[in-house]
Amino acid sequence: MSAGELLERSLAYALGSVARAQAMGPGRGTPCAEWDLGELLEHLDDSLDALYEGLSGGRIGPLPQADRVCGFRTRACAVLGAWAAGPPADVVVGERPLDVRVMAAVGAVEIAVHGWDVARSCGRPRPIPEGLAAELLSVARCVVGEEDRGVRFAAPVAVPPGAPAGTRLLAFLGRHS
Repeated sequence: MSAGELLERSLAYALGSVARAQAMGPGRGTPCAEWDLGELLEHLDDSLDALYEGLSGGRIGPLPQADRVCGFRTRACAVLGAWAAGPPADVVVGERPLDVRVMAAVGAVEIAVHGWDVARSCGRPRPIPEGLAAELLSVARCVVGEEDRGVRFAAPVAVPPGAPAGTRLLAFLGRHS
């Protein structure tokens, strides 16, 4: 699956996950104990804005705080449009060049997993589709190192042998599914 397909499928999954978030209070808990639902949606907005900036060289700009779900939809469409328009070959992250396909694949992991977090916060079990999860797990294993544990991710969670790819992805990123 190409980086663009990963990004598109992750956005589609996450869009479905945030559908009920509008009816929930922003103070609702999430699988990440340090964040509430409002903060998680804000983080998703920031992630999409960073992806858009990398893909297009521009920023989406601030959106109203009152409707994070609508903001997420707006940003998701902008990101897909920027990808379809033909992103640059490389982006600069910090002061280092990064292949745009790597950025898109890492963004896909971020978006899908946080989409799962949102669905879980809303009391709506919504597994990440197996094919997508298997691809995202491959990406996550390449980009999440031990130095990320305790900073951006919790320690991996043990799962039974033969667990579905979605369960293994979430467990690798420190989540209990």
